[in-house]
Amino acid sequence: MIDVFFQYDFLRYSLFTGLMIGFLAPFLGVFLVVRRLSLMADALSHITLTGIAFSMLLGRHVTFFTALNPVYMGMVFSVAGSLLIERLRFVYRFYKELAIPIILSAGIGLGVVFISLADGFNNDLFNYLFGSVVAINQTDFYVVVSLTAVVTGLIILFYKELFFLSFDEEQAVIAGIPKMPLHFLFMVMVALVIGISMQIVGILLVSALMTLPVACAMRLARGFKQLFFYAVLFGEISVVTGLVSAFHLDLAPGGTIVMANILLLIGTIILTKKQSL
Repeated sequence: MIDVFFQYDFLRYSLFTGLMIGFLAPFLGVFLVVRRLSLMADALSHITLTGIAFSMLLGRHVTFFTALNPVYMGMVFSVAGSLLIERLRFVYRFYKELAIPIILSAGIGLGVVFISLADGFNNDLFNYLFGSVVAINQTDFYVVVSLTAVVTGLIILFYKELFFLSFDEEQAVIAGIPKMPLHFLFMVMVALVIGISMQIVGILLVSALMTLPVACAMRLARGFKQLFFYAVLFGEISVVTGLVSAFHLDLAPGGTIVMANILLLIGTIILTKKQSL
């Protein structure tokens, strides 16, 4: 069933891009879940939708934006949203969780306005919402390859610092770890990964790929490094299963990828419950 993905360039690009996203999203998702920032992915995905809608609106009036992939504007908005969340977390220092729903609400509101001004939904916007097997071209593929290399390199370089900040932020600051620069860097990485993931998973479902594999992994992992391994493993299984199912059943890949994650989560819960009896 999967062999058809190696017969056509656009399917091959989608498969390899999906595999990279299946690695990056759960990998960063581990840090998000451990730091109790799971809803951050939802907020940034809605901001990304705003950027895409804004790019499509500009494309109706400015020639340059007609040829530009709206995903890139979505990534710009996503990064800006991550920085705004961090700023709001500083403003509401005693109620930091308020920053996420504020940006999420702003993203939804602005997105609806831009979509309305661009004369509503079209097929392209539908694909961004729920993902598409044919959405990845060669240029997008190389962008994902580059971003995967950069994000992986940064995670390896700052792994100890991010680990320390995730479990004991106050002690990490006392130890001299630069909290704010590292947190900003991490949130920018999350924003960029969300931006590139939407073409496969879709804006409305991308947060699931960051959290559900981690939820599965937490049922099996016996340590932090095992948590990464299982999260990436479940992420890759769900992406491959979802892409193959979406192609053969003519469905949106975002939905099939998420349903594969849900089935994996149910399976791990049942398995671990039986083991505990």
